[in-house]
Amino acid sequence: MTDKREFEIVYDTELPGTPERVWEAVTSGTPAWMFPTDQWPDVKTVKEFPTHLVSRMDGPDGWFNQLEHVLEPLEGGRAKLHYVHSGIFADNWDGQYDGASKHTAFYLHTLGQYLAHFDGKPVVFTDIQAPAALQTPDGFERLKKAIGVEAAAQGSPVDVTLDGVGRLTGEVDFANENFLGLRTADTMYRFFGRNAFGAPVGMTVHDFSGSGDSETTAKAWGGFLAKVYA
Repeated sequence: MTDKREFEIVYDTELPGTPERVWEAVTSGTPAWMFPTDQWPDVKTVKEFPTHLVSRMDGPDGWFNQLEHVLEPLEGGRAKLHYVHSGIFADNWDGQYDGASKHTAFYLHTLGQYLAHFDGKPVVFTDIQAPAALQTPDGFERLKKAIGVEAAAQGSPVDVTLDGVGRLTGEVDFANENFLGLRTADTMYRFFGRNAFGAPVGMTVHDFSGSGDSETTAKAWGGFLAKVYA
């Protein structure tokens, strides 16, 4: 018997960008801070630029997935975001809810980093997955140790040289037991400890340098991850 129940994840935050800039980021700009969503077969059930956006996907047997963004302007070119992700999880409800909630906090933090440091710059997006064997309890800790940031807190400086990847100089902009964010002058690196949620460790690279190449990036980081988990 499947554990099919509705869920709702609600998140309120302030972002360093106007409602118009946030709207741009959550519609056409998702590769810059999350992942490309242009292939999603969603329907914009509410589209009131730049304050209210509801995107929804419906499927068989009452299944749905919906994202709502309510934006309010604040002083100083900032915006208040009220975000609601709702839908149905069919299996492992508690585990899926836990994972989705924690991913939401990390993604919306990354949205803020993008708006503060790279807003409007063209991005080259790369998604890299660690070997599937990496669903081990210590999988994410091993990655952080290999990068040299196992004890780093948010705001800590980073200056490391990684085999096959090169030198990374910047700061830790996010750090907890499940996620790590590194930001350099021209790139955001996002690391996902999805081993805690029954999946392999993964990462994304958001390159704003103007000279990024996704194939080269995937090869370099894929090689690094393969060595970490050899």
